[in-house]
Amino acid sequence: MIYQFLDYLPLHAAPSFVQTAALSALACAVAFLLSILSGPKLIACLAALKAGQPIRLASEVHKLAELHGRKLGTPTMGGILIIGPALLATFLFVHPTNPYILVCSGVTLALAVLGLADDLLKVRKHTSEGLAGRVKLLVQAAVSLLALSFLYFDDNQAAAAGLSDTGAMARMPVGELVSNIYVPFYGVVDVGWLIIPFGALVIVGTSNSVNLTDGLDGLAAGCTIACAIAYGALALAAGDALFSSSEYLQLPHHRDMSELAVFCMTLVGACLGFLWYNCHPARLFMGDTGSLALGGALGAVAVCTCQEILLVIIGGVFVVESCSVILQVGWFKYTRIFHGKGRRIFRMTPIHHHFELGGLKETQVIVRFWIAALILAVLGLSFLAVQ
Repeated sequence: MIYQFLDYLPLHAAPSFVQTAALSALACAVAFLLSILSGPKLIACLAALKAGQPIRLASEVHKLAELHGRKLGTPTMGGILIIGPALLATFLFVHPTNPYILVCSGVTLALAVLGLADDLLKVRKHTSEGLAGRVKLLVQAAVSLLALSFLYFDDNQAAAAGLSDTGAMARMPVGELVSNIYVPFYGVVDVGWLIIPFGALVIVGTSNSVNLTDGLDGLAAGCTIACAIAYGALALAAGDALFSSSEYLQLPHHRDMSELAVFCMTLVGACLGFLWYNCHPARLFMGDTGSLALGGALGAVAVCTCQEILLVIIGGVFVVESCSVILQVGWFKYTRIFHGKGRRIFRMTPIHHHFELGGLKETQVIVRFWIAALILAVLGLSFLAVQ
């Protein structure tokens, strides 16, 4: 119905690149409106159900409990306000049989359900402990492996620009196309079936990284917006033959990839709508319902566009957050074994709490991390031209 309506606009005569960009903008606006209009009812519903966010005890987080004590009881599971509008808006503007859309939306929905189960358990138990970590990792891995297997064994033919020795357009199945990883300063690496475990690792890692970043009002949503805009631009370019065939850019090409731009921009619109209620002081938290799903969505888009390596840069804030936790835990265990007492590198991890405990106001930490996310997104896009 949307496509029939667009046929009456001058847009239908525009190049495909312009068409997709316009559809992405419209989808972003629709997702934003759906999110912002649904907010009051969802908040009221969650408040009535007493679905408040449990806060860790002072014995666990010490001074941080004083800073975040006022957040006790704020409704959680606000990820519904992101994932629902984003997926609904996506399928209003794309072809539902697009394999890239099916994989990304499937991963997003599955991890949202996992996060919802985790949030419900926390609310029911009135503690910050939900599903066991091993259970969540197992489900994340299973979802990711299933999605990557579906993508790899998809035999729809794609036009892959720049992958043949002559630089001409080569024909190959979708699965063979996504098995190529674009590496800055090097070129294309075809990993074959190994893309299944590698891609699953990317999705699981990104999902948990965004989950770790979700600790301050608006932090994860704002950083996700920057990352999603960057990957939306990548998908838009990858779906256009002119851009992807350029000898100066490291891009795959498949026409269906362009619709990932629509998917990314619905994430942007829904996150903007969510931020309307999540900005400091937050009236609603996304919970694991949102953070696990958003991370999975970004990881899936990175795999579908063959730009997994760039995710380390574009999603640099998420990477730093995860690395801070890994370093803190590793150093603490090492020093406890060899020095008899565990020592810490940071005041507290994830690292946004380190700055917060260092005296910065919560809003200062959030905005500065947003700025860093935008800079890293731009920097990551610049690496497309590095060969």
